[in-house]
Amino acid sequence: MHKPAGLQADASKANPKDLPSTDKLLRQPDSAPLLREHGHTLVADEARKLLDGLRASALAGALDMDALGPAALAAALRVRVEAKLAPRMRNVLNLTGTVIHTNLGRSLLADAALSHLLAMMSGPNNLEFDLVTGGRGDRDSIVEELLCTLTGAEAATVVNNNAAAVLLTLAASVSCHPGGREVVISRGELVEIGGAFRMPDVMSSAGATMIEVGTSNRTHARDYEQAINERTALVMKVHPSNYVVQGFTSAVGEAELSAIAHARGVPLATDLGSGSLVDLQAYGLPREPLPQEMLAAGCDAVTFSGDKLLGGPQAGLIVGSKAAVGRIRKFPMKRALRMSKLPLAALEATLMLYLRPERLAQDLPTLRLLTRPLDAIRALAHELQPRVAAAVAPRFDVEVVALQSQLGSGSLPIERLPSAGLALIPTGSAKKGLGTALDGLAHALRHLPLPVIGRIADDRLLLDLRCLEDAAAFSGQLPALHQRLR
Repeated sequence: MHKPAGLQADASKANPKDLPSTDKLLRQPDSAPLLREHGHTLVADEARKLLDGLRASALAGALDMDALGPAALAAALRVRVEAKLAPRMRNVLNLTGTVIHTNLGRSLLADAALSHLLAMMSGPNNLEFDLVTGGRGDRDSIVEELLCTLTGAEAATVVNNNAAAVLLTLAASVSCHPGGREVVISRGELVEIGGAFRMPDVMSSAGATMIEVGTSNRTHARDYEQAINERTALVMKVHPSNYVVQGFTSAVGEAELSAIAHARGVPLATDLGSGSLVDLQAYGLPREPLPQEMLAAGCDAVTFSGDKLLGGPQAGLIVGSKAAVGRIRKFPMKRALRMSKLPLAALEATLMLYLRPERLAQDLPTLRLLTRPLDAIRALAHELQPRVAAAVAPRFDVEVVALQSQLGSGSLPIERLPSAGLALIPTGSAKKGLGTALDGLAHALRHLPLPVIGRIADDRLLLDLRCLEDAAAFSGQLPALHQRLR
């Protein structure tokens, strides 16, 4: 008796019983190359997951028999294994217009830093070994002399980021003060930066009692004078690198404030955040306060970042007097916050670039990108425009546009630099679903082999070319972009 045609089994569809066992799949000749390359453990684990997925598809009646051939199974297994081994941290092309982008790794390391880092990581090194005496060394000594030379400090130490530098400076200062744990700070400097890093919370974590003076927009010398007493362990000043208070404002400079603090036997610490070591105005850029200026003004400790304007790895740098840095270095928390050998090697090589200031804009990627000539950026935009237009046609038009680049995201978000780039604008039917079209284009760019990160603004997807130094890496992916948008 024959089944009705509508109830006959589809011979092209697989049943769960048609799937091989994990052992059988691994013993197939097509699986042998994978096992030789990657070993049994990883391949067997991915084989089990592959078969579990195929079994679920078979139960749903959605698995074709063609997917169970030896070559097809081996190919699917290879895809899974290679996806498992693919790095999650990847290079991208930063076309956002933000040079020091917090989410994209901030500063790029110089070639000299990369070379030195690789050399130091490929074998043993003298991280904590004194080659002169043959005894135990101090890892701070690797960069301390450089930092003192560049800033004029008496002493220096480094930790893993600037938040740690501020925390350590506060904790070390209040812990050794016999009279109390108060830290005096202006209300206008109680900043919050990325990741909800708030100065009041840092004060509390460091064991300090925060004493606010002045108002959000105006703080005077008398406010500090009235607040300092026998319980005051430190006066703290914070430069707002991620916002600006304008209008009816007043603040007390470091020179005046150090005189007030020192007259009462209290040290002064300043957090600069962004950490420029050179006068940026000499390069046509907005000015930032320098550590050497803060020290000359009488600050006992100055903290700043290594991976922002300084152009190096993530690091928190502390420079100042021997007494202040000595207290900080001896504080037990220092060991928990110390730098590892990787960023320390990169920091040493980066700082050495500053000993040759005439070459700095050439050798330091961050400064090179910030000072890139507008004419060169505009010329690149005109060169790339027809190629990009061909890749995204007919769904998008492409125009060369004037743009304003941003120095930083978490830091210096207000400062702008004239730039140029490409605007990709939806056309035809894509205009009806404008947001969807732009999101789809941004998605396609992010999923290229070398992801391209732009930004959506004013109903356009903008590609700022200030940070694009390898145009071939970008244009070489345009055929793949065209395929994704078809």
